[in-house]
Amino acid sequence: MQRNNLFFFAAWIVSIVAMLGSLFFSEIRHFVPCEMCWYQRILMYPLVLVLGFAALREDYHMKYLIMMFSIIGLCFSVYHYMEQKVPGFASVKPCVGGVPCSTQYINWGGFITIPFLAGTAFLLITICMLLVKRPVQK
Repeated sequence: MQRNNLFFFAAWIVSIVAMLGSLFFSEIRHFVPCEMCWYQRILMYPLVLVLGFAALREDYHMKYLIMMFSIIGLCFSVYHYMEQKVPGFASVKPCVGGVPCSTQYINWGGFITIPFLAGTAFLLITICMLLVKRPVQK
């Protein structure tokens, strides 16, 4: 297996774990996703298919599409995490309906929340894509 393919497969595994974790929290634990959670899901779920496709086809050029999704998702995750952890930041954008985005269903160790987990997944995927190098032309 080529070096690039290892990074595609590693990122694919990260996206699968993130998707399954998201589904576990909503379907098993019955945590209702807020608006920001939905945006992060919208960016993570397609990555499972795109990364799987890129890994199987060994398609170097898919890295740019994947990085676009993962960097935008990372930005949403950081913003969402700040809404939860920075006092007064949540009042900047009022929640339209449903669960407020400042809700912390989990708070492991005082800092690990669902947006933190999503941000970690997006960051790992971004790092894997940065490590993918252009294949040598023969």
